[in-house]
Amino acid sequence: MNFNDIINGDIPDNLISLAESEPTGGTVDLSRARQLEVERDHYLEAQAQGISLTELLESDPFDPSPTDSPLDAFERQLLLKGIRSSGRNPATVELFYRNAPMLMPEFMMREIKRGMSMRSDYRRLPASSSSIATNRYTPLYIDASATDDNLSLRPVGEGAEVPQIVVTEQKNTVTVPDYGIALKASYKALRHRTTTQFKVLLWYIGFKLQADKVSLVVDVIQNGDGNGNAATVINTDSSGSVDYDDLVKFYLEFFPYELNTIICNKTMVRTLLNLTEYKDPTIGFKFQTNGELLSPLGAAIVRCDDCPSDIIIGLDNRFGIEEVRSQPLMVEFDKIIEQKFEEAVISESVAYAKIIPEASLILDSVFA
Repeated sequence: MNFNDIINGDIPDNLISLAESEPTGGTVDLSRARQLEVERDHYLEAQAQGISLTELLESDPFDPSPTDSPLDAFERQLLLKGIRSSGRNPATVELFYRNAPMLMPEFMMREIKRGMSMRSDYRRLPASSSSIATNRYTPLYIDASATDDNLSLRPVGEGAEVPQIVVTEQKNTVTVPDYGIALKASYKALRHRTTTQFKVLLWYIGFKLQADKVSLVVDVIQNGDGNGNAATVINTDSSGSVDYDDLVKFYLEFFPYELNTIICNKTMVRTLLNLTEYKDPTIGFKFQTNGELLSPLGAAIVRCDDCPSDIIIGLDNRFGIEEVRSQPLMVEFDKIIEQKFEEAVISESVAYAKIIPEASLILDSVFA
């Protein structure tokens, strides 16, 4: 249940019953929401804290949601203004601005994030995601090479040296750049569009931002994060071709890590899926379903057409890549409020670094 299921119109009572719209019933207490009027300062406060307006409204001084509330704090503000964004008779962009212009930036942000979630395969790539306070980041360095006896588990006698995992910092820092998309659309072009139509545009923006991140991850795996840790390249048996045996050997090179994600260009995806072993289910699924081991194509495939067409990137997504953000996703709320869409920029500051370099490898099918 959300605010879009509620019929537009004036809301005379502080307590709104949702029983007619929600099979399980429920109520929304608007007493605190009515005392709150969202202003520019709220966006500034949220930005200073590195959180969204919704998160700010959910905090204690404002309008935190009860555990069983069917609407969150932002949805309650939309409900009070009579704004619907789906179902029958959705509001137009013009009506949104007439009734609740201060809510438009957060509405856009939420729908852009929803669009980002539609590129779900991106979530398969980073092992971790964290926020930092500067635009420079120094990754950790962990020597996890297989030949390092210091990492071996062994009995420790009295007075003997305990095996050590030495963690230091990389020599070079990683710059966290800004990435953005400018929304080039006049208010005149949008004013009579419904919010359901406008949402699709916002979903596409989020989807595009997330798709571009896949390309950034590919670049870091292939070329490194600036600390001499480009992925090790393994060649197929014959230049110009890739067969099932090449994939099996590639899989075995990952030990003790697991090849659970493959990233490749559409041309290579087609090559892989047309291998005889994967067209014949009696052959292709034997290795994939027998015991604990997975075949190379038991891994999830993430398509990225910015990846060179002659390589396969293999990744153990539990240990390979970390995402760092110095600025969360944001929109230029002042311009959005003033209806200056053609100048508004949606931006985010994000970078990627390697955690364990050995957790990502490249299989090259064309080589000299």
